[in-house]
Amino acid sequence: QMKFPEIVRTLTKEGRGLVLVTGATGSGKSTTLAAMIHEINLTEKKHIVTIEDPIEFVHKDRGCVINQRSVGQDTLSFGRALRAALREDPDIILVGEMRDRETVELALHAADTGHLVFSTLHTIDAKETINRIIAMFPNEEQNRVRLSLSGVLKGVVSQRLIPTIEGKRVAAMEILVKTPTIEKLILENRDYEIRDAIEKGREHYKSQSFDQHILDIYNQGIITKEKAKDYATSAADLELKMSGFNSGKASDFASMAEKKSKHEFSDDEVFNLK
Repeated sequence: QMKFPEIVRTLTKEGRGLVLVTGATGSGKSTTLAAMIHEINLTEKKHIVTIEDPIEFVHKDRGCVINQRSVGQDTLSFGRALRAALREDPDIILVGEMRDRETVELALHAADTGHLVFSTLHTIDAKETINRIIAMFPNEEQNRVRLSLSGVLKGVVSQRLIPTIEGKRVAAMEILVKTPTIEKLILENRDYEIRDAIEKGREHYKSQSFDQHILDIYNQGIITKEKAKDYATSAADLELKMSGFNSGKASDFASMAEKKSKHEFSDDEVFNLK
């Protein structure tokens, strides 16, 4: 079973927009994304198109009609498959990875025209995610892209897998939630203020920084202090939080079992929320 903060489930209920899951290779992005699609499949009646390279998790139709396509087998590229998907008018589109400018442009367009789009990036946190997207475009187009991204982005879920005291791994999550402040920071090229805005938005918007969540996991006795500092965004800031300065309210932590190759979800593997 998997445990996620409630806000991750909330992001699956968005009617339109862009939701990104990010992290290094092997951080559990595909597992989280598949769990989000499975949650929608069990609770909604939607038409979902997934474009993946390769297909790692096989979804059976429950409440939703799900069409899964593999790049290299069913289509030549993410961009071509995304163009084709838009002609089918799905409610939800999963793009396995936003690898290039064309795919980003099409994903932003899809999110802006009434679709809920999920995708991944190999970026370490929300700030780098936004920077990476903007940097894919030439300077003269970046203001336009900032305007588009600030309007359609609903959330960024970034992950790091941390070794636990018991020899397993636990997922620490940074969660950016779209707020008027976040939208303004993206639009005004003030990305350096994003992490602070995420931390300040925890109580009202349920966002959380890596360091806030790592502190929660540490306080629950799941990881050592050394591992907490090793995986923190700022070891110095985390040390202050551990000492009682600027410490946030505890939240649910994410613990995910590693899954390999193709996997078919069963109903009891959907979100386990408290």
